[in-house]
Amino acid sequence: MLKKDIIIIPTYNEKLNIRLIYDRIRNNNSTSEILFIDDNSPDGTSQEIKKLINVDSKVHILSRENKLGIGSAHKTGFEWAFKKKYNIITTIDADLSHEPELIPSMIERLKNNDIIITGRFLRKDTLEEWPLIRRLITNIRHKVVKFLLGVPFDTSGAFRSYNIDKVNLEDLLLAKDNGYSFFWESLYFLYKKNYKILEIPMRQPRRIHGASKIKFKDILRAVTYLLYFFFKEKFK
Repeated sequence: MLKKDIIIIPTYNEKLNIRLIYDRIRNNNSTSEILFIDDNSPDGTSQEIKKLINVDSKVHILSRENKLGIGSAHKTGFEWAFKKKYNIITTIDADLSHEPELIPSMIERLKNNDIIITGRFLRKDTLEEWPLIRRLITNIRHKVVKFLLGVPFDTSGAFRSYNIDKVNLEDLLLAKDNGYSFFWESLYFLYKKNYKILEIPMRQPRRIHGASKIKFKDILRAVTYLLYFFFKEKFK
């Protein structure tokens, strides 16, 4: 039976990247459907997506009224995809910091796995384009999360594929955070649920267009939430 799959892409002020990521997906994958989830981007992102919808019936958009967080966008996408009865869900960032060319291989690997995640610490050149300070912060965060939660993967990446014939929606929605902490929190629960998770290496280039959405307050909130989550899980 032919598997029905969808690629979920949250967006906020990614107008200049929409056509680029679409073309890179379609250059290697003509069959997957694509769902953009836009949080009312003021730069005209949704208009660019609608141009694609006019020429490709496999492209969809969910427009939300406010900026509700990237974790919240993933949850919304999961619920939508489950209602539409997709068999496979892939999630990817819109800023081209992930390589869409990996998607066909990730989907193929789901034949023998429940979840495929991409890891930035499996090869030495993954973050070579990043500034030194950001590489340092990313490595420290990875080691701290790994130490506190005991999950042996790169937990903070958004580039993942899920075999929905095996992964339950309620497990995907266990993470409470609606921001960036959603990624490590959701993977923590999925790991504890004993899903078969395969981590594959990827290279993560710097974004070309637009600016990072992560602010200092997001970093502070993430650290606070991680400590709160650690003690809550430890003493529950």
